[in-house]
Order: sequence, then structure tokens, then C-alpha cells
Amino acid sequence: MQVLRTPDDRFSALPDFPYAPHYTEIADADGTPLRVAHVESGPADAAPVLLMHGEPSWSFLYRRMIAKLAANGHRAIAPDLIGFGRSDKPAARADYTYERHVAWMSAWLVKQDLKNITLFCQDWGGLIGLRLVAAFPERFARVVVGNTGLPTGATVGPGFQVWLEFSQKTPTFPTSFIIQGAVARAMTDAEKAAYDAPYPDESYKEGARQFPMLVPISPEHPSVAENTAAWAVLEKFDKPFLTTFSDSDPVTKGGERIFQERVPGARGQPHRTIVGAKHFLQEDASDELADVLHAFITAR
Repeated sequence: MQVLRTPDDRFSALPDFPYAPHYTEIADADGTPLRVAHVESGPADAAPVLLMHGEPSWSFLYRRMIAKLAANGHRAIAPDLIGFGRSDKPAARADYTYERHVAWMSAWLVKQDLKNITLFCQDWGGLIGLRLVAAFPERFARVVVGNTGLPTGATVGPGFQVWLEFSQKTPTFPTSFIIQGAVARAMTDAEKAAYDAPYPDESYKEGARQFPMLVPISPEHPSVAENTAAWAVLEKFDKPFLTTFSDSDPVTKGGERIFQERVPGARGQPHRTIVGAKHFLQEDASDELADVLHAFITAR
């Protein structure tokens, strides 16, 4: 497997992101070493709040939430998925599969030995993060999901189909343009540059290109059986489980219902609709989400 690594100087001018990267080496099943990056802030002895991003974003997405969670006494940890942010990037699209991503992040989680975790996950952070919950339920104390899902081969709405077609046909993959299109507020030029930073050229974007193709939206897709098995675990997960979907995301709107109906821990919880936020609700409602997480963690 050929692996690309984004030069450090690409990350030299990130606004509101003073967090030093931490690196963990894992190994792919074929033996290739891969470096996973994460940032963290807050008391080292506090229970971890694991913040998992989707695509084509990276841990920069959580910069404001990290600061507020840390100020409230939580240990906020935000990894970069392989192919994104400061983490290594396999060069071939065929190297990216759903199951490989789950295996890579499982290896990272075990190496970190995180326990008593509060998970917040969005987009592919949920497709992968919820698989971690299913694989290691004993490590998770509670879960918060926003604008994500765990599909098992059913068709999805027109919003995702538009995104799927665009992602595969656009001659260049305009990362910051994609992010801005899924954020309600106008981002600054520096923020847009931060989302472009991990990708010096198109060769670094094979993971971002491939991710939409990996969503199991038909019975023939890979990972349908694995996600179905994960749902069997989630349908017995009785620890606190909260939904925080936004009201202005055409891709995932209404997706909270399946979690509220099927996960025992979701019953009776103070589920929140984030008003006025689009797909990347962390950009539109960072303070609100951090407050929701703090209240959820500290509830008696």
C-alpha cells in the first residue's frame, strides 16, 4: 500500500486550533504501518469525550467544541480518520473500504485504551463510531449522534443521491466549497483554507472521493451484514443515547427517528433538534452542542 503524508507546514496557520497533534502508529491487515493523528484538550484524568468527524472534514471541525468541553472539565479527544486531516492517506481508492476504516479506528481505540467514553459522532464519524460502540460496548458510557446513520442496504433520499453523483463526477474535489455548502453561516477565508490544508493536491483526496461509494445503500453493498450485526448490539444498548440532528440537513433530516425507536438507551432522553444548522452542525452550533454534551454527561 502506498501511503501519502501531508507536510506539516500545511497546518501552520490554523485559526482557533492551537492543539498539538498526537500520533499513534497502527498496522493495516497487510502489514502497512499507518499513522493516526488526534488532538485533545482538558484534564488528562477526566473521562474522554470522543469527537468523530466525517467527510471531507477533519478534527478542525471540532475546534470550538474542544475548547468549551475542556473549559468545562472534560477531556475532549478528536482523531483524524485515515485519509483525512493529519492522518496518513493511502494513495489508491481501492485501499479505502468501510471495514478497513472500522479496523483502523478499532486499532487506534484499543491502543489509546479509552474507557468510560462519551461519543459524539456525525456523518461518517457515526458510520464508523457506532461500529466501535457495537464492537466495544463496554468502553462507552453514553452516545450522542447528530446528522448520521448506520445504513443496512436500504435506499436513501434524493439529497444523498445528489451528493453521491457530484462526488464522483466533479473533476476536482473542492473540499472547502463542499464544507461551506453544508454550513449555514459564512465561513472565513482562513477557515476554508484550514479545510483545504490536508490536501496539497488531488492525489491526497482518494479517501474523500471513495467514502460516498462506501455507504451501504443497496443490499449488494459491502458491509450490509456487518452493519446489521452492529444494529443487533445497539438494539440492546441501554446506556444513555441522545440524538442531536439539525433541522436543515437534506441528507440526514429525520434520521434521528430510527435511533429513538430502536436503541433502548434513547428512550426518555432529552433529544434535541439543532435549529438553523445544516449538515456540519459543529460549524453552525458548536456552543449549543458543547452545552448539550456537558449537560448530558453531568445529568444525574
